[in-house]
Amino acid sequence: MVRIGEVGAGSIAEALELRIGTRIVTVNGARVRDSIDFHFLTAENELELEAVDPDGVPAVYEISRDPSERLGIVPARDTIRECANECVFCFIDGNPPDARAPLWLRDDDFRLSFTYGSYVTLTNLGPRGLQRLVDQRISPLYVSVHATSPDVRTRLLKNNRAGLILKQLEGLLDGGLEVHTQVVLCPDWNDGEELDRTIRELYALGKGVLTLSVVPVGLTRYNLDRPVRLLRPAEAATALRQTGAIRGQAMRERGHGWCYAADELFLIAGRDVPAAGYYDDWALLENGVGALRTLLDAFEEGRDRLVPLDGVDRVRIVTGTSMRPWFEELAPRVARRMRCAVEVVAVRNRYFGPSVTIAGLLSGADLLDAVADSGSGDLVLLPGEALNGDGLFIDGLALSDMARRLSPAVVRPGHELVETLTAAHAPTGQ
Repeated sequence: MVRIGEVGAGSIAEALELRIGTRIVTVNGARVRDSIDFHFLTAENELELEAVDPDGVPAVYEISRDPSERLGIVPARDTIRECANECVFCFIDGNPPDARAPLWLRDDDFRLSFTYGSYVTLTNLGPRGLQRLVDQRISPLYVSVHATSPDVRTRLLKNNRAGLILKQLEGLLDGGLEVHTQVVLCPDWNDGEELDRTIRELYALGKGVLTLSVVPVGLTRYNLDRPVRLLRPAEAATALRQTGAIRGQAMRERGHGWCYAADELFLIAGRDVPAAGYYDDWALLENGVGALRTLLDAFEEGRDRLVPLDGVDRVRIVTGTSMRPWFEELAPRVARRMRCAVEVVAVRNRYFGPSVTIAGLLSGADLLDAVADSGSGDLVLLPGEALNGDGLFIDGLALSDMARRLSPAVVRPGHELVETLTAAHAPTGQ
């Protein structure tokens, strides 16, 4: 069942005096398992809702509505389906012992995959669960494949159901669904010939496999070499050749590159990131494929809008160590346009360890220490990807607290240089 989390103003639900916390048990006689079920079942105009209010009083509501009328029931957040795997490269195993409780949640929930584009393994879905995806047209899904070899995938995920992945994908595709797929590349586990096999077998499944992204494994000081190690530059270069090999065929046969390497793979290999055309329609941007190219192109397009800012004597661009070369290349151009000093502050990650080099996983404490000497003439640009929707860094430090502790320096989140540098720069902490 689902609980009502919100009632829309002026809606049918408000007219029926439905209350927040009311449980919706069935819709037109069908049991409601979660919010996906609810939205699927309430697509009809003639509805019969069996409900139980917060006081435990049952009721049945018969609704006949015009297609333009809003039902107005917003379900409360579903309980997240947790992961049934023990992946040898699981980043959660790399959390510091004192990490905040939300960071320990091992989600593997198809609803989050459908709604937010997070990747799932499908190992916690049996035949009925997979058929539900087809019946309710839950597509596209984002699936962590990692390897199509049953033995290799079972070893990686430590789950006996992991070897069913090709059969599962075939069933979803035969049912008309589409999937984005992913490989987290672990050296000596699923690279080399295994990566070639995975690329070949996923491509052979047909156009329903929309994309394949290849992402290098990320490890912290808490799970490094236990048992997976980091990718070496030569291995990253080999993986780039492997992903590139299928792209020509895909362009000829499907009109797009199909297989994409994540930004980190190019950084590890010491290669320049590709031009924008490599990323086609940017379908995987939220999953780290093309973010660096987007940033660089945005700077080029908007650099003429960079102007001097009153009271700013120095701009401090704060980032992770892997991004230092890119920002150091941009810094002199920013300085000329803004007529002030520009400094790149590459922060070593102490929270997770130096093997984690991306800006998005920098803690508030590490960032604060790196710019603690900022003064009244400084504009401090923090990596916006290191903040969650509540304005918190991964260690729980709030951006507003950081801004207050750095006062009188001006603090702003985000590496969108053009927008940030041309904005009004009052220290709002937002």
